[in-house]
Amino acid sequence: MDALNLFDAFIVSAQAGSFSAAARRLGLTPAAVSKNVARLEAQLGVRLFHRSTRRLTLTDRGEQFLHEAGEPYAQLQAAFSRAAEDDGQPAGVLKVSMGVAFGREYLVPLLDEFLRRYPAIVPDWQFDNRPVDLVGGGFDAAIGGGIALNQGVVLRELAPAHVIVVASPAYMATRSMPMHPADLAQLEGIARRSGATGRQYAWTLRNGAGEQVAADYRARLIFDDPDAMAHAAMLGHGIALLPMAHAVRWLARGDLIRLLPGWYAELGSICLYYPNRRLLPPKTRVFVDFIVEAFREKGLAARFDGR
Repeated sequence: MDALNLFDAFIVSAQAGSFSAAARRLGLTPAAVSKNVARLEAQLGVRLFHRSTRRLTLTDRGEQFLHEAGEPYAQLQAAFSRAAEDDGQPAGVLKVSMGVAFGREYLVPLLDEFLRRYPAIVPDWQFDNRPVDLVGGGFDAAIGGGIALNQGVVLRELAPAHVIVVASPAYMATRSMPMHPADLAQLEGIARRSGATGRQYAWTLRNGAGEQVAADYRARLIFDDPDAMAHAAMLGHGIALLPMAHAVRWLARGDLIRLLPGWYAELGSICLYYPNRRLLPPKTRVFVDFIVEAFREKGLAARFDGR
């Protein structure tokens, strides 16, 4: 098992790009990971990494070793996962990242059915509105958007991520309804700042006829969370450009109304990300299938479509 620990340290460090990120995945200290890699290099008699204060990169021999050993390592991991199954059922801790409000609204309600089917799986769900490093953070999967498709990461598109213009009925009661995106300039609004970049979003609305118009309005508030924006809009603080996933509940209740029907902005897609392995651990494989099935059965792709 000692050799496997050394091998783990090398493979995960190569995937994550640093000893620190590998340490988080392996539950070790960076010093321990670095020591294990050094011991493996000593046993092999080759240098696997170029080390600097800023970067960790593979040597030519390291690249060759990773290429030759990567697939057997994935098969070995899958074998360990199968051996750890509980009476033939998928088992183990399932680490998944998802947005705070999105996870609470759409994924937490799925837990009863998921746990009924797979009682030996322990969901370790982390709620964060910022894109995560799937491989470096040791996640089995992530749901959301904007995650970099680095080597070893694949995605399944679940639904469109369309943004629409909304406001409270009370806010619009004393104002003229906009007929065109240019009319938004007469209204106040809650702007959104990216939690990842710190930049304020600038939206371009489009319609079915192919027109594209910038959504310009007077920013009265600036938030970095779409769920908080929805609540501020319901309190009458102005219009908000919200992803459909954050708006549909309040639209159905009548707490928000949609402005400019037929106009929407593109925010990419809501995706399910997971490691690109030919042999996924059973716990990850059944989770991916379960989420895809749940989105299809609940018609979420159609509900989130702003067109």
